[in-house]
Order: sequence, then structure tokens, then C-alpha cells
Amino acid sequence: MMSRSPTPTSRLVVVSAPSGTGKTTLCARLLKEIPELVLSISTTTRSPRGTEKNGVEYFFVPKDEFQKKIAGQRFAEWAEVHGNFYGTSKDFIETAFSAGKSLLLDIDVQGAAQLKNAYPTETVRIFLKPPSMEELERRLRSRGTDSEESIAKRLRAAAEEMAHEEHFDYVVVNDTLEHAYFELTGIVLHAIRGVPLAKGRP
Repeated sequence: MMSRSPTPTSRLVVVSAPSGTGKTTLCARLLKEIPELVLSISTTTRSPRGTEKNGVEYFFVPKDEFQKKIAGQRFAEWAEVHGNFYGTSKDFIETAFSAGKSLLLDIDVQGAAQLKNAYPTETVRIFLKPPSMEELERRLRSRGTDSEESIAKRLRAAAEEMAHEEHFDYVVVNDTLEHAYFELTGIVLHAIRGVPLAKGRP
């Protein structure tokens, strides 16, 4: 377990990445090993699926309630996807900050930009990318879960997302999970504990 700083600074740690880059694995490890970092829970108007519980995977609300919060500017970022709304509540962020916590957000490049506008000094944006498009395609195919059409769609989306990497505070290349985690951890600890950024590889 990593040592804890006596004076952490609350941040919004935003990680954006194309599908198949290893973001889910790396974010899960960050949450496990950095105690003052907690996962942000989005608000959505879609219905729960399977065993999903309100306040665990999402906060589930009616569409009219979500739209009232939009009108009241109570979302730091929000989007409509396939007829459903998703957003990050300012109330959730401010409650976490009051408790001395930082939030980890797994979000797309548009959401990352909205968060930076809403919380310009507290938001740290990290873009996680594959070493090459060829390697990303190899990783997507090796999963064995995607059709040719789905792989082509994911690769097109990845190219579009990577065009925005210059707008992020940090870019981490996931050539190996250990190296990417070493870099990610260094950035997060620098942001929330003031630890100097590490140089080189683990």
C-alpha cells in the first residue's frame, strides 16, 4: 500500500482512452492502491440493468429531474447518448471534495473538456493511448468479443479521440500495463499529494 500524504488536495482525475487501451484495468488498480481516490458515479436517465443498484453503478433519475438539473446548471458535464442522458453531478463532486477525496472519472474527450471548463483548477486530464493503431487493432481482435463491424467502428472512434490528445494535461502510452501504471500513478500522486513526478520506467 502506498503511503498517504497528510495534506491531499482534492482533484478530478479524468482518464480518457480509446476502447481496448487498458483503461478499465488501470483505473481499477489506481482505486485499489490510492485511498483518497474514489470512483465518480454518474447520474443517468436510463433504467437499471441486471443487478445494477441506485448509487452504486449509477444514480438513476427520471428524465424530467435530470433536465431540471441541467437548467439549474447542476452538472459539471452531461451528454445525451441513444436517447438517454448521462452526467456528473456538481453535488456529488462537492460532497467528495468536502470529505477530502479526489474523484476518478472514466469519461470521453467531450466530457473531459466540459469538466475542465467547470473546474479548471481542480481537473487533471490524462489521455491513455495505445502504442500504435496496429497494436490497438491486435488487442481488439485478441479479445474475441467484437465483430469485424464493431472493430472497424472502434478503430474509427479511436482515431477521432486521439486527434484530441493535445488538449490533455498528460498523455500516457500503454505499451505495457506496468509502465502505463507507473506513469499514471506518478501523475495522480503529483496532482493530489504534490509528489514530484517520477522519471523513466519502473
